[in-house]
Amino acid sequence: MKNLIMNLFSNKCPNCNKGKVFKNGLINFGFGFPKMNENCPNCNLKFEKEPGFFFGAMFVNYAVGCAEALITYFIAAPFFDKTFDLRIFPIIGIVILCLSITNIKLSRLIWIYIFKNYSK
Repeated sequence: MKNLIMNLFSNKCPNCNKGKVFKNGLINFGFGFPKMNENCPNCNLKFEKEPGFFFGAMFVNYAVGCAEALITYFIAAPFFDKTFDLRIFPIIGIVILCLSITNIKLSRLIWIYIFKNYSK
């Protein structure tokens, strides 16, 4: 399980654990939509199984964003006087915006790993 999580966060192919899924890595500070390899450079595994395959990754992205929002709230809440202070919402929004490209990549990687062919 530890190796699986390390390979997922290292942007490794779920089949051979050597090739890269995204060309620029998981964390990239560039603008634009992330560039994804069509096939693994090492084992030639096709990452997008069918058209619309990554539609479900949007739901994973939503779950990751909600988790980040909750973590940000619990980290920032002790710095405010009131229990529910509206000034915390811009902080949560900025964190989610800053991590949006990483969330897209991470959710696609999780989606690929969920539907990996385990019948070897």
